[in-house]
Amino acid sequence: MRYEDAWMWQDQITSTVNALGYTIWDLKYDREADYFYLELNESLTDDNASDLCSQMSLFTDYKGIGSNGSCFTIYT
Repeated sequence: MRYEDAWMWQDQITSTVNALGYTIWDLKYDREADYFYLELNESLTDDNASDLCSQMSLFTDYKGIGSNGSCFTIYT
Protein backbone atom coordinates (compact mmCIF):
# COMPACT_ATOMS: atom_id res chain seq x y z
CA MET A 1 0.00 0.00 0.00
CA ARG A 2 1.25 3.47 -0.80
CA TYR A 3 2.01 5.84 2.04
CA GLU A 4 -0.78 8.21 0.92
CA ASP A 5 -3.30 5.35 0.92
CA ALA A 6 -2.30 4.37 4.47
CA TRP A 7 -2.94 7.96 5.59
CA MET A 8 -6.34 7.95 3.89
CA TRP A 9 -7.34 4.71 5.62
CA GLN A 10 -6.01 5.96 8.95
CA ASP A 11 -8.23 9.05 8.62
CA GLN A 12 -11.22 6.87 7.71
CA ILE A 13 -10.65 4.57 10.70
CA THR A 14 -10.24 7.54 13.07
CA SER A 15 -13.44 9.16 11.76
CA THR A 16 -15.44 5.96 12.21
CA VAL A 17 -14.14 5.36 15.75
CA ASN A 18 -14.83 8.97 16.74
CA ALA A 19 -18.32 8.91 15.19
CA LEU A 20 -19.14 5.92 17.40
CA GLY A 21 -18.06 7.89 20.48
CA TYR A 22 -14.81 6.05 21.22
CA THR A 23 -11.26 7.35 21.50
CA ILE A 24 -8.09 5.83 20.08
CA TRP A 25 -5.15 4.90 22.29
CA ASP A 26 -3.01 3.50 19.46
CA LEU A 27 -3.41 3.17 15.70
CA LYS A 28 -0.53 1.99 13.55
CA TYR A 29 -0.01 0.42 10.17
CA ASP A 30 2.13 -2.68 9.70
CA ARG A 31 3.36 -2.35 6.13
CA GLU A 32 4.85 -5.87 5.94
CA ALA A 33 1.68 -7.59 7.15
CA ASP A 34 -0.61 -5.03 5.43
CA TYR A 35 -2.96 -4.33 8.34
CA PHE A 36 -3.74 -1.67 10.93
CA TYR A 37 -3.57 -2.30 14.67
CA LEU A 38 -6.16 -0.35 16.66
CA GLU A 39 -6.40 -0.10 20.44
CA LEU A 40 -9.07 2.02 22.08
CA ASN A 41 -8.93 3.92 25.37
CA GLU A 42 -11.89 1.93 26.62
CA SER A 43 -12.85 -1.73 26.92
CA LEU A 44 -15.95 -2.59 24.91
CA THR A 45 -18.50 -5.29 25.49
CA ASP A 46 -18.56 -8.04 22.87
CA ASP A 47 -21.71 -6.52 21.34
CA ASN A 48 -20.18 -3.05 21.10
CA ALA A 49 -16.97 -4.50 19.61
CA SER A 50 -19.04 -6.35 17.04
CA ASP A 51 -20.90 -3.14 16.19
CA LEU A 52 -17.61 -1.29 15.71
CA CYS A 53 -16.34 -4.05 13.40
CA SER A 54 -19.48 -3.85 11.29
CA GLN A 55 -19.13 -0.07 10.88
CA MET A 56 -15.58 -0.22 9.51
CA SER A 57 -14.99 0.17 5.77
CA LEU A 58 -12.32 -2.56 5.88
CA PHE A 59 -12.55 -6.09 7.26
CA THR A 60 -11.99 -5.82 11.03
CA ASP A 61 -11.34 -8.51 13.67
CA TYR A 62 -11.86 -7.98 17.39
CA LYS A 63 -8.77 -9.28 19.20
CA GLY A 64 -9.80 -8.75 22.83
CA ILE A 65 -8.66 -6.46 25.62
CA GLY A 66 -5.16 -4.98 25.53
CA SER A 67 -3.30 -2.94 28.12
CA ASN A 68 -5.48 0.16 27.59
CA GLY A 69 -8.69 -1.05 25.97
CA SER A 70 -10.23 -3.12 23.21
CA CYS A 71 -7.92 -4.18 20.36
CA PHE A 72 -8.72 -4.71 16.69
CA THR A 73 -6.92 -5.79 13.54
CA ILE A 74 -8.06 -3.98 10.39
CA TYR A 75 -7.03 -5.63 7.13
CA THR A 76 -6.32 -3.64 3.99
